[in-house]
Amino acid sequence: MEELQTPVLDNHLHLDPKRGRGMEAVEEFARLGGTHLLIVNQPSWKLGVDSTDPEDFRPVFETTIGIVEEATDHLPGRAWPILGAHPGLISRLVEDRGCSPAEARDCMQGVLDIAADYVREGKALGLKSGRPHYDVSDAVWDASNDVMKHAFELGAEVDCAVQLHTEASEDLTEVAEWAEDRGLPAHRVVKHYAGGRLAGPTPSVMSNKDWIETAAESGEPFLMETDFIDDPDRPGAVLGPKTVPRRVRWLHEQGYDEAIRRAHVEIPERVYGIDTESTLS
Repeated sequence: MEELQTPVLDNHLHLDPKRGRGMEAVEEFARLGGTHLLIVNQPSWKLGVDSTDPEDFRPVFETTIGIVEEATDHLPGRAWPILGAHPGLISRLVEDRGCSPAEARDCMQGVLDIAADYVREGKALGLKSGRPHYDVSDAVWDASNDVMKHAFELGAEVDCAVQLHTEASEDLTEVAEWAEDRGLPAHRVVKHYAGGRLAGPTPSVMSNKDWIETAAESGEPFLMETDFIDDPDRPGAVLGPKTVPRRVRWLHEQGYDEAIRRAHVEIPERVYGIDTESTLS
């Protein structure tokens, strides 16, 4: 297979070496031409953490950091961890644990405080937050927005990007303004699972051909991702680890080399401060 003459970054995926494919997925990504990964911690409940004490989430982050270190050994570039609280946690805390929305908010903000400590110590690259992508009560919605705003405050404080899991949208200008109001530049807010068009944050575009082509044609900043969840109980739920390098090859064939450089060199540097070229072995 012809070697890709570019770094190739998957901006958002999960790995589960115990139950899923783990390093086999990383090797498959690399074999197709992938070079760099941003690995997001699994939702805490998938790792058996069902608690209202933020300190109990620390093992979730330690597990993710260990996975990142192992993945880096299998890549021509490297991997970085993104740590935080999945926005779906608020529903589990309210519905399963009997928390009030305010109590759930406080727990999740505490989890983000711990995640920010890892960023501050240089052990993680960025934070993960957001709000539910499904219908919730007004109280839960407001509490979720408060959690997300806290993530923006922390991102500004520790100088890192914040990846968001939110409802589908082509306009999150208000959310980007919340970040700006708290000192975090809008371009350092990343909408995970984005389509090809997005106003406000930087879109991390799910790598199907239509959305990627739309992003490439736009001339606007974007990243590429698979949201690979590495869950044997949900095979094919999202895109597989080979998808981003395959889409980069396809973009090259279509003449979108400028867009490739934008998504895999320029925007990672602008958003995260990472150099995907100098970190290639």
